Amino acid sequence: MANANIRVRFCPSPTGNPHVGLVRTALFNWAFARHNQGTMVFRIEDTDAARDSEESYRQLLDSLRWLGLDWDEGPEIGGPHAPYRQSQRMDIYKDVADKLVAGGYAYPCYCTTEELDERREAARAAGRPSGYDGHCRDLTEERKAAYEAEGRTPIVRFRMPDEPITFTDLVRGELTFTPENVPDYGILRANGAPLYTLVNPVDDALMEITHVLRGEDLLSSTPRQIALYKALIELGVAKEIPAFGHLPYVMGEGNKKLSKRDPQASLNLYRERGFLPEGLLNYLSLLGWSFSADQDLFTIPEMVERFDIADVNANPARFDLKKAESINADHIRRLDVKAFAEACEPWLRAPHAPWAPEDFDRAAWEAVAPHAQTRLTVLSDITANVDFLFLPEPVSDQASWDKAMKGEPAALLTTAREKLDAADWSDPESLKNAVLAAGEAHGLKLGKAQAPVRVAVTGRTVGLPLFESLEILGKEKTLARIDAALAKLAA
Repeated sequence: MANANIRVRFCPSPTGNPHVGLVRTALFNWAFARHNQGTMVFRIEDTDAARDSEESYRQLLDSLRWLGLDWDEGPEIGGPHAPYRQSQRMDIYKDVADKLVAGGYAYPCYCTTEELDERREAARAAGRPSGYDGHCRDLTEERKAAYEAEGRTPIVRFRMPDEPITFTDLVRGELTFTPENVPDYGILRANGAPLYTLVNPVDDALMEITHVLRGEDLLSSTPRQIALYKALIELGVAKEIPAFGHLPYVMGEGNKKLSKRDPQASLNLYRERGFLPEGLLNYLSLLGWSFSADQDLFTIPEMVERFDIADVNANPARFDLKKAESINADHIRRLDVKAFAEACEPWLRAPHAPWAPEDFDRAAWEAVAPHAQTRLTVLSDITANVDFLFLPEPVSDQASWDKAMKGEPAALLTTAREKLDAADWSDPESLKNAVLAAGEAHGLKLGKAQAPVRVAVTGRTVGLPLFESLEILGKEKTLARIDAALAKLAA
């Protein structure tokens, strides 16, 4: 049953190119919100000035719009909890941090990095947990004054409770964290800058987020956030603790988590190669979730209709490029021909196309599009598939030429030219019969006979249906290319 009160958020940091694991997180949040007629909040976590960039921020917005993952509140839309960029909310975080300190939920910590490292090393040597040991939890005012007299500037730490924290993860079930494994943690740097550990839950609280669906790598921070939420509720800042669901890792090569440094992790790569948004989202949705036991291909509206966070699997999901390409190819074939032709347009123009703009023949493209559609894995494949139509002469590498021109290719091409010259060029079947007859005259079956013709005319050993391609290219160009191949063979 739909729950319109559901509010989820997608809150990336604008650093580098968007990552497919990040897109999977956005997709699951978006599908969960849309399935429940809830609210999708898009928030930018840009408090790290050293790493965040405006270019990356723009890329994030552009990528989400390309994918069709819209948002109900956030940048360029606004909403009741604006602003939606953390860099514009610093006064809010300072006010909440002051309330936490005043209420005894947080405290100044004067420990130096060297002191912390020394005590952690001693704890490890003694076989104890090496997290923060609470050294500054209960400092007297005199001791604080003494530290400040030394010139020490404190960070602010949140005071964790001394009892276990248990919660039910929407993906993993009931989880318990004991106090020794979740020590007090920093929420403000010494310069007063807020840390992720503060700003993320404060924003979720103020934006009334009901469900936090995020990556498994953030699971260890959840008990800290739950404790902070309880304090925020007591201070009147938060209304409730959201439900948490931690999505499985996306694994790359060698059973390692797919990182930003992996080439196949970049969303831009798939966009540049010509993945359809529907194809890429269909595949990414399968990284931890399944539509049904026997169906991997579906539309995004169909996914939204069926999506339930309870069906997400906790086990790591392996990114399989071949399967992603196969699903994308299926989505390409599902397009109507007009939509397919329009989707290919960027790869038929500069800078992708190797032909001059004036050599592009729209009528020829529209004629060949239905034959090309069944053969593409990604849209960028179209350029090499149809370049023979728009280039002055075919592009052929030596290996393809040598593979096709075996036996007595000149004799075959001479006969094929004669038969084609006499054929009906309005009928691909007539062109096929011409090449078939040429092959029979030289004791060859159609497959062997058409290979030299294909390379002579298109430059490639494989490609679109040959005889439909010849018809679209036209008699004059086809015969001229066979003549050029014969001249090359003679030379």
